[in-house]
Amino acid sequence: MNKKYIVRLTDEERAICEATIKKETGKSEKLRRATILLQADADGPAWNDAKISEAVGCRRQTVENVRRAFVLEGFEGALVRKKRATPPTPKLLDGVAEAKLIALRLGKPPAGFGHWTLRLLADQLVELEIVDSISPETVRQNVKKNGMTKRKIEYWVIPPGADGEFVANMEEVLETYEKAYDPGVPVVCMDEQPVQLIGETRVPIPATKEHPERVDYEYERKGTASIFMFAEPLSGFRQATARPRRTKNDWALEVGQLLDTRYAGVQRITLVCDNLNTHTKGAFYEAFPPAQARDYVRRIDFVYTPKHGSWLNVAECELSCMTSQCLKDRRIGELETLQTEIAAWSKRVNDRQRAVDWQFTIEKARVKLKRLYPKI
Repeated sequence: MNKKYIVRLTDEERAICEATIKKETGKSEKLRRATILLQADADGPAWNDAKISEAVGCRRQTVENVRRAFVLEGFEGALVRKKRATPPTPKLLDGVAEAKLIALRLGKPPAGFGHWTLRLLADQLVELEIVDSISPETVRQNVKKNGMTKRKIEYWVIPPGADGEFVANMEEVLETYEKAYDPGVPVVCMDEQPVQLIGETRVPIPATKEHPERVDYEYERKGTASIFMFAEPLSGFRQATARPRRTKNDWALEVGQLLDTRYAGVQRITLVCDNLNTHTKGAFYEAFPPAQARDYVRRIDFVYTPKHGSWLNVAECELSCMTSQCLKDRRIGELETLQTEIAAWSKRVNDRQRAVDWQFTIEKARVKLKRLYPKI
């Protein structure tokens, strides 16, 4: 039977097909079409459609389609399949509707719901007659495009409005951090963090090559403890200790111990801490004899971070690092174990002498936090 569409390649076209076969890999469409053209070449193998389809692994109609494309559309049209032109899908949400979806997502959900879901958003768009109908998937694509897929509440230390006391304490802390390192009068930051002591009720199954470590969902609460963090930003020193409580007496004992050991040969230290009711000079008089308490107080220059300004305390940053590196996703049920673990963390960090490079200055604060300064 004479074929209606005859393939006759030029030397250049034949070379292109051979180069395509060498370059393409796998089961690409271009590789298959190049092979069909070479085998169907009337001046070459001149195979029939049945033999070509069996060799290439396709239907006979595919071979016929390539022949037809070669005759009607030329060599390029036969080698590279043209994509079908598909009409653009009209947008279900125009600019106004999308803005309303964003406003919904940023607002509070209806009564009875703690957070927005995709289906709830879709139902609300219909109820408010913004659209006639919409699928949760379309809603998901729109909220993802606008970067609003997270639904967790982010807890943040929100500073007050224009507040003279806030900026006064903030600038005092920043001025302290700007001072050059003086081993005779070191700057020491301290902060506290309560933790729960949680023990295992069953022995965990160690991890193997086939499965991760397995920990029973049941656990036992064994009370609480308080971690005291001391950090000397410019020298890279950290000290983390733990006590059952965080009373005035505990705080005074921790500071006194530090003054008697690491800073025994130092006349004064500058202590940066938050303004808790336990961080007072009177705490020393409740923990030590009057003469000893007075000696401790005389050696400390207190610098207090402002309320809602705990981000100014380097020790809080160190507590965050220690929590993520040492305590996160762990169950520690004994105070002694907690003390051992955080002491090991402190030693490892101290051995590396990683200092803190504080960059936020008073000049930057007066520009970036201008809203916090009272208007005169």
